[in-house]
Amino acid sequence: QDCDGLIVRSATKVTADVLEAAERLQVVGRAGTGVDNVDVEAATRKGVLVMNTPTGNSLSAAELTCGMILCLARQIPQAAASMKEGKWDRKKYMGMELNGKTLGVLGLGRIGREVATRMQAFGMKTIGYDPIITPEASAAFGVEQLPLEQIWPRCDFITVHTPLLPSTMGLLNDSTFAKCRRGVQVVNCARGGIVDEGALLRALQSGQCGGAALDVFTQEPPKDRDLVNHPNVICCPHLGASTQEAQSRCGKEIAMQIVDMATGKGLAGTVNGQALSKAFAPQTKPWIALARALGTVLHAVGKQVQGSVQVCTLGTPLREAGSYLTPAVAAGMLAGGAQKEVTLVNALLLAQEAGLKVTTTHSDVVAERDDDGTGLLQVALQGTPHRAAGTVQGSTPVLQDINGASFKQPAPLAGPVLIYRAKASEPSVLPVLAGLLGKAGIQLQSYHSSGMVAGEQWSVVGLSAPLSNLGELKRHVTEVFQLHL
Repeated sequence: QDCDGLIVRSATKVTADVLEAAERLQVVGRAGTGVDNVDVEAATRKGVLVMNTPTGNSLSAAELTCGMILCLARQIPQAAASMKEGKWDRKKYMGMELNGKTLGVLGLGRIGREVATRMQAFGMKTIGYDPIITPEASAAFGVEQLPLEQIWPRCDFITVHTPLLPSTMGLLNDSTFAKCRRGVQVVNCARGGIVDEGALLRALQSGQCGGAALDVFTQEPPKDRDLVNHPNVICCPHLGASTQEAQSRCGKEIAMQIVDMATGKGLAGTVNGQALSKAFAPQTKPWIALARALGTVLHAVGKQVQGSVQVCTLGTPLREAGSYLTPAVAAGMLAGGAQKEVTLVNALLLAQEAGLKVTTTHSDVVAERDDDGTGLLQVALQGTPHRAAGTVQGSTPVLQDINGASFKQPAPLAGPVLIYRAKASEPSVLPVLAGLLGKAGIQLQSYHSSGMVAGEQWSVVGLSAPLSNLGELKRHVTEVFQLHL
């Protein structure tokens, strides 16, 4: 309950109940690749960052896969077990050479490519499929990419290295086994469920599949032992990452990732907070503060959270900034509402649930107000006159425009800020404000006023502390609100 961070391996389940009980939790680190044991959706809703170490066990998983392929080709585990039973069955365990055989690699990320390059050393022809890696990129490490329909009938061996997603669940099934060469050998050291276990057993029983090597199962440990006990199946109890090197590497990597996050050095291995990965760069922090502040201002002037907010980034430096500025604007819009703490991790999800739609556009055309070429951020509540625009000067977020009223000198958006709109013919506002500040012992740190629109102007006042009572001021202004940015 009093932890800010939690590091787990595969056996520890981080459920919604665990996340709810850990009130201070900010980050869950998984020392390994798969996050099946973490309720990522519940973590996202709570604003808890989930990170993993996708590279830490890649070599160990790849080496196990290669070992599995060799064991299938020469039936090494079965022969070893036979020897321990006192037998000498040389004829029973006739194997095959890997040289000249075709290996289909489904999933060409870190592990898939390591398997492919290693098996090429045995003279295997490697073909594969990956929806993300380009054919040119895979050709560079010796894998010819083909559509799945062309892969099935060509392979002597098939190995899977994809995450477990709705699109990869049952990737090998009754239909795909029927399209394979008779006697195809199948390896799954990725995730249980990518190979349909029922279909695999049927293919083994019919001889359509000649052998399978499994390190992972749909249910672990598997209660149904039919697959495990099949004579042409070799299996391990999920040992892909079980090497001293991988365990040490993953443990060190996740610890360093959390230290880097806590000290603001950077963010790596994010599973649910891609927007945050840019948030730690020194040049982006003030822009995120600006986006959050403009969202807060827009909520205050619009007096509503529901509706559509248009976020527009202007200027070449902000071309890629929408990914992290959009959730920051949403966080500002939701700040102080019914939701618990709003972060860049959960802002868009909570906004959607609150009935707030946030869309982003970008233009390289720099606005006239962007004197130094750093860029401009605009936010608008669609269907209303409410909008705000600002930029960053040095490292300070500043307001340039509110509801069409422009500030000749941009107003800083940091700390306690009082913003009000009043008739230009009302001269008593400043004296009243000065009197209130004097009584409360609060210092006026900055004062900026906009140009006139319809006889009224906006003022932004930076304070040393918030004013506790605005009642007297409200009698002299059209509207007033106080923010802590």
